Amino acid sequence: EKQNERSRGSRFWSYASAFLLVLLVFTWIFWGGKNRSIGNDGAVLVQKDDSVTTELPAVWGDLGARMVAAGVIDRKKFLDLYAGRGGISEDDQELLDGIGSGKIKAGPSNAGFLLNLFWALGLSNENRILKEGPMADPRYGDPSGFASTGGWTLAHGNPMDHYSMHAFFVLSADQQELVERVSKNIYRPCCNNATHFPDCNHGMAMLGFLELMASQGAHEEEMYRAAFRMNSLWFPEQYATIARYFLSRGMDINRVDPRELLGASYSSGSGFQRIAAMVPLEEERQKPSGGCSA
Repeated sequence: EKQNERSRGSRFWSYASAFLLVLLVFTWIFWGGKNRSIGNDGAVLVQKDDSVTTELPAVWGDLGARMVAAGVIDRKKFLDLYAGRGGISEDDQELLDGIGSGKIKAGPSNAGFLLNLFWALGLSNENRILKEGPMADPRYGDPSGFASTGGWTLAHGNPMDHYSMHAFFVLSADQQELVERVSKNIYRPCCNNATHFPDCNHGMAMLGFLELMASQGAHEEEMYRAAFRMNSLWFPEQYATIARYFLSRGMDINRVDPRELLGASYSSGSGFQRIAAMVPLEEERQKPSGGCSA
């Protein structure tokens, strides 16, 4: 009888082990893979694996070719820049040439490339934020003097010849209002200005990205989540520090509303410095990231 009990116990653990193995395999198949989407699917805001790419809620289409044709991007200058950095991937080449299909994928390996594409778009696409917003305020001087304008050296000719000059797409009144509302609440750790005042490359790139998403029907939540993903790629050290700040308080940054994370309290230059001061041991290890150049 004891032998039968041992036999039944052995079979039980064999079945249990087999069940757990099947469960693990199913979990790997269901959740595995390198691509993640942003939306209402619970996708994480800050990826722990730098090899993971995120599918953004926007299609690039033929914009690269159209910006090259318009002179916003000088193709030779652009490719020469990246030749000195080891070249660009086949996927990024397709974005530049305007022959890519599907939604844009972003990760650490192409974050800088997307920064420059979005920068060119934000600078050149016609929008009243550039014509009537803080960039046009005479208190701040001529618009050509900002890092986001004079610093765009990859155009054919003078970058100001393209400043808000091209209708690559036209936003509806509702889409424009959405971009203006969201842009006023998205900051970047390199300065204290919101995207609505895109005086540096990160701000101008974010403006272009917001316009692109809005033009394709993205809703506000999607835009905030995608904007946070791009900011975390452009400023990885800063957002790693912010993540540690939340962790020290028993919170996961991925459960914090991206609207709050992108606001001035965390994502502006002064807001980030305040947060970083609360995690001094980690801050000592931090290296600067997110410079404002092409």
